[in-house]
Amino acid sequence: MTSTQLSLREPDAALGLLNSRRDVGRRIRRGVLCLLPACVIAFAGFQRRWMSDDGHIYVRTVRQILAGNGPVFNAGERAESSTGTLWQWLLVLAGLPGIDIARAAMYGGLLLTAAGFAFASLGALRLYADKAVLPLGCLVLLALPPVWDFATSGLETGLATCWIAGAWLLLVTRAHSPVTCVILGLGPLVRPDLALVSAVFLGAQWLMVQPSRRATFGGLGAALALPVAYEIFRVGYYGQLMPLPGVTKEASQSLWGRGFGYLVDFGEPYLLWMPALFLLAALLPSAAQRRDAAPLVPAPLVPAPLVPAPLVSAPLVPALAPVVAGLLCWGYVIKVGGDFMHGRMFLPGLLLMLLPVFLVPLTRAWTIAAVGIGIWAVACAGWLRMPYEGRIGPGGVADERGVYVQQNAAAHPLHHDFAGYPSNMAWARLVRDADRAGTPSLFLARTPAAANSPTVTGVYSTLGFSGTVVPLNGAALDPIGLAYPLAAHSERINGRVGHDKRLPDTWIFADRGRGALPEGLDPAGVAAARRALGCGPLAELRAATRDPMTPGRFLRNVTGVWERTSFRFPNDPVQAERKLCGR
Repeated sequence: MTSTQLSLREPDAALGLLNSRRDVGRRIRRGVLCLLPACVIAFAGFQRRWMSDDGHIYVRTVRQILAGNGPVFNAGERAESSTGTLWQWLLVLAGLPGIDIARAAMYGGLLLTAAGFAFASLGALRLYADKAVLPLGCLVLLALPPVWDFATSGLETGLATCWIAGAWLLLVTRAHSPVTCVILGLGPLVRPDLALVSAVFLGAQWLMVQPSRRATFGGLGAALALPVAYEIFRVGYYGQLMPLPGVTKEASQSLWGRGFGYLVDFGEPYLLWMPALFLLAALLPSAAQRRDAAPLVPAPLVPAPLVPAPLVSAPLVPALAPVVAGLLCWGYVIKVGGDFMHGRMFLPGLLLMLLPVFLVPLTRAWTIAAVGIGIWAVACAGWLRMPYEGRIGPGGVADERGVYVQQNAAAHPLHHDFAGYPSNMAWARLVRDADRAGTPSLFLARTPAAANSPTVTGVYSTLGFSGTVVPLNGAALDPIGLAYPLAAHSERINGRVGHDKRLPDTWIFADRGRGALPEGLDPAGVAAARRALGCGPLAELRAATRDPMTPGRFLRNVTGVWERTSFRFPNDPVQAERKLCGR
């Protein structure tokens, strides 16, 4: 090889080395952008780590499973108190080696939330291919205190974050396999209302792939296999079409006014209209640029073969699908009247709507929007807060974490002892003293247990705490009905959102009590309630949840599930007796 050839090749080698270094630098920058949001939310969530009372509802059910009593809240009564089915069974797996379940729920939720943010970043990087990107939508989520709070809490929110972002990543990568379909179909097992997300994502996958009819039915079968199998188990074992909280909160009814109030409660304190305006201002010129850049292709002289055109442009599908799913989730939350936890139920929908702009291309319009949202994010994270921190607001919505921090007198409450709330501490002492003394029944709120109960029974509205204090072979009953089928099927009253059922003591004594009538209860009302409990749908409800589980009982639960789930009875025992017994 001549010296002239060597000198010609040296610039090519140098250029290749330079390009290689640039490629490595670009990958490092993209990797940092991918991991940074996950690290920030992990740090913020850890700083505000806590366990909610509803998280302890999961813990008791998991303890019952591990004790061999089945997936129930109280031994001897089949009630599904866990809204997030998949989260419940993941906690069972965590508890098998002896890990503290509450601790696993708190830190497991944090890890899943961080993983979800990493998946969202990866999806955005794939969506915009090799373009340089900058953070945008992630800034909105990272600035909101409710996102920090529910990164832990022991609830299924972390799992929902991870599943939503992971499913979207599969959608962006155009993955199509039976395993992909199974993952996309997990929504109703993560949380029943996320079935909306599964439906939209599966439809989006079909639009992008356009599979054959055989492949379509195969993918649909794979997606539905686990949810349908578990629904068959649910209706046969529990005798209900949905988890019991869905019955007690009347998930099929509409409370639009209360729902819009919940939206205002979430959006107003943090001035969420500001990042929304920046997003819209950036989206409009971006859409115009895409339209103007579309090349004009002349019609061919020879007609092309007839090929069915896709209903939506394939590159747009993974960008539009999460927005549609997020809007549907928000619409459902508003329809059912919202929730009692500040912001919690809007978080999955907000994440969905921000996924396509979690990271955005480095353009002038997006840079201006990122700067504006960044300034808002600093103000939101530093100063903007709800007006009722640490309390329940005037509309019944609570700063849930703040309430339990104060009531437990702990910055990071895990196993609630309510050291800052004397009423709960006194109630816990009563339960423990009664259990140590072997008292077969505990009179709390004038509601004792059956005389032949093996251990103490307590009735208390703070159900997770009650489930922690009352032994597993006892009964922790809540008049709201989150884990008590009789209360769940009572009629709604005018009350706080999520707590607008309250079974009168008369019914609970008639159902569980024996011996002398407690002072203050109406004997005629108790007698009427006992007669009503033996009539028609009420008798069937008790049999469906308390009779021994046999093949015949399973089949009867399945065949009568629709009528049983929709059945409600009057709170007044005399009216209920007339209605059910014909007297």
